[in-house]
Amino acid sequence: MEQKLKSEQTQQLIIDTSFQLFYKDGFQSTSINQIMKATSLTKGAFYHHFKDKREIGVAVINQIVFDRIHKYMILPLQQEGDAIEILKDIFTKKIRTFTDYEKEKGCPANNLINEIGNTEEVYQNALRDIIDQWTSAIEAVIEREKKRGTIKENTDSKAVGTFLVSAFEGVRGLRKLYHDDAILEQYLVGVSTYLDQLRYSS
Repeated sequence: MEQKLKSEQTQQLIIDTSFQLFYKDGFQSTSINQIMKATSLTKGAFYHHFKDKREIGVAVINQIVFDRIHKYMILPLQQEGDAIEILKDIFTKKIRTFTDYEKEKGCPANNLINEIGNTEEVYQNALRDIIDQWTSAIEAVIEREKKRGTIKENTDSKAVGTFLVSAFEGVRGLRKLYHDDAILEQYLVGVSTYLDQLRYSS
């Protein structure tokens, strides 16, 4: 049992360290040797857990990247209350909490989509699964609220999901490009205005 726990901790160390290096330097620029050096693991210990960088990349996407989006962007959608205000909160609150480092480096998911999303099917599928779950969760909220009469009946839920995710991911890329928080403020106004327009008014 103790050996199994140690093995799981070592594996998690590799995944966590790889995520940080990918985020800091980019996936393509990070080598296996850099990850080994950062974890202080021997070659034998390292390759006992992962046979190559592809396996590490998939693990980082499935665990770290998915967990972040699930925790901050998907789970909060399950709250009861005013759906428009909940969506506003989700798609604006997180933006306001970013550190300067996070603003500079952008969104981990979007970085990976741009770097490796079209290179290999295994990466593409893992990243698509995250985005699909995210957009589907938004669609479910919109459909639920249409039935309740709080959101306009003619609202295209798929379009809303795609737009919100695209806007959130896109503005993080623009912030990297411009190094200017005004971009984020413009996004916050835009997304709030858009969501208000979905609200049903008798």
